[in-house]
Amino acid sequence: MISDQTNVDGVFKNFQYAYTFKDTLIYSNLLSKNFIFSYRDYDKSVDVSWGKEEEMRVTNGLFLNSQRLDLTWNNIISMTSDSTHIIRSFNLSIAFNPTDIIFIDGKVNITLIKENDGKWKIINWIDESNF
Repeated sequence: MISDQTNVDGVFKNFQYAYTFKDTLIYSNLLSKNFIFSYRDYDKSVDVSWGKEEEMRVTNGLFLNSQRLDLTWNNIISMTSDSTHIIRSFNLSIAFNPTDIIFIDGKVNITLIKENDGKWKIINWIDESNF
């Protein structure tokens, strides 16, 4: 089921829905217009970041090139009292074909913003996965 995102749990439910059904419209609606995604490239010892437009290109490519995506949200590790900053663990399996499956375990370190329409959106995402 698609949530209305008027609570933080709705963001995580819609994220899981978007991945399960490879729905870029739902995924796009999770991200603030000022969204920034960041991760650490350990091979090059640099932090890499991009905005919403690049995030949508990358995610669309993932959705198009995978046969199945299974995302499980685990426990919330930490959360500020106003729910604007959350660290949560997850498990993701990406099946490109029956013999090519990648398993990713990690944490998301996200900052949420409540927009004027009352919906929560992700404004900052720091990926802390094992990939």
